[in-house]
Amino acid sequence: MPTPADPNARGIKTLDKDLGRISLLEQALVFTARPLIAPGLALAFLVLVAVVATAFLGAQPGALIVIAAAVIGGYMALNIGANDVANNMGPAVGSNAVTLGAALIIAAICETAGALLAGGDVIGTVSRGIIAPESVAAPRVFIWAMMAALLAGALWINLATWLGAPVSTTHSIVGGVMGSGIAAAGFAAVNWATMGKIAASWVISPVLGGAIAALFLAIINNRIIYRDDKIAAARTWVPVLIGVMGGVFATYMALKGVSKIVDFNLAEAALIGVALGIPLALVMRPVIRRQARGLENRNKSLKTLFAIPLVFSAGLLSFAHGANDVANAVGPLAAIVHGVQEGGAAESVEIPIWVMVIGAVGLSVGLILFGPKLINIVGSEITRLNAMRAYCVALAAAVVVIIASWLGLPVSSTHIAIGGIFGVGFYREWYHQKVLKENREMLALPIEERTRRKVVRRVHLLTILAAWVITVPAAALLSALLFLILVSVGGTA
Repeated sequence: MPTPADPNARGIKTLDKDLGRISLLEQALVFTARPLIAPGLALAFLVLVAVVATAFLGAQPGALIVIAAAVIGGYMALNIGANDVANNMGPAVGSNAVTLGAALIIAAICETAGALLAGGDVIGTVSRGIIAPESVAAPRVFIWAMMAALLAGALWINLATWLGAPVSTTHSIVGGVMGSGIAAAGFAAVNWATMGKIAASWVISPVLGGAIAALFLAIINNRIIYRDDKIAAARTWVPVLIGVMGGVFATYMALKGVSKIVDFNLAEAALIGVALGIPLALVMRPVIRRQARGLENRNKSLKTLFAIPLVFSAGLLSFAHGANDVANAVGPLAAIVHGVQEGGAAESVEIPIWVMVIGAVGLSVGLILFGPKLINIVGSEITRLNAMRAYCVALAAAVVVIIASWLGLPVSSTHIAIGGIFGVGFYREWYHQKVLKENREMLALPIEERTRRKVVRRVHLLTILAAWVITVPAAALLSALLFLILVSVGGTA
């Protein structure tokens, strides 16, 4: 054994120190590089988008513009996946019905399938009538307007995701189109009646979602949770609730999820829902009876009975979202492709398959890389969700879309889902206050303690409401600025 005076011993000691420093340096590099992994992979995806667009376009006139637009469209798809999909998977994850990893896989598969199998084949080039096509008929002006709208919407959603605010991607792109349209052709180019309906949906969507989610929670509380024998009550009512969910989602999918494949009206979709819901309730009776055997008579046991339908509903919501909201990423891109190849705007354009693939894959990549943050906020940080509350939120989202389709109201799936979460949270607060009034000792608690017991976190409420209110004007202002920059650089001829 060498003594401390031995030169070899001193050398070994020095070597150990150097190795220790290198180890600490490696750990520091790993720690600092970890936050860069997701942006790096996202950048690699955008490079791949550019390569794919180049392969399809070759040396066509205007190819560089379309390639740049394709990259922006891929960026938009990444941000939609990061922000919007949280509304579908957040409640299931927050209630512990499914793990975050499983939710990401289910959502990625369902979003991609919805976008590719049922995504829009035809879309208005001016985002559903926000801007009159003839007002921006000059080909180059129209192209810059669509590109500015797409980039502005993507940048705004990116900022909202970073701030932890779930916003409407539809409203973001609508605001972008409105802003660039005003910059290109003035305020007269905007269809203000449509914009008025969109503004009304800021109130209609969350209020309807919250009210219906709270109503379903009140029914579940009354019929199952606050019964002496919860399991016996669950054996009776859970099959009925699953049948209702199956029927509602069948109606929802007929109206929204497969509307580009088969066009059902509301009456036909409702008949499909009834035809599926009633048999499903009957089939689920023996299944629930079997699952309920041996369960303890407490609320936690009910999670087992609601978990599977909750995951199933989240998957269906993701499929419908992919089918409908992929247009927010690829619609303006398809309009740019048409504008470059055909010249100018048109009432509607065909979406090339490679454009649809960019949108579909971008949704899933954005979800996997950046979605967990918003999924955790939506699922657990606004209010505490269990399987029953999450079921109410998912069911409310589908019901409100059906009602809106019936009334012809433009609603946001984001606003509905978040409104449903706040609805169940505020319903629980109302019920707790009711209990407090009946219990004089609880009523005597200090105001600080009573505030602490509120189940809805106000900080998220204020952040989300502020983001909702400024989404359209913020996207519009940013889009107008980007349009002016593009025109000054690229010209209008």
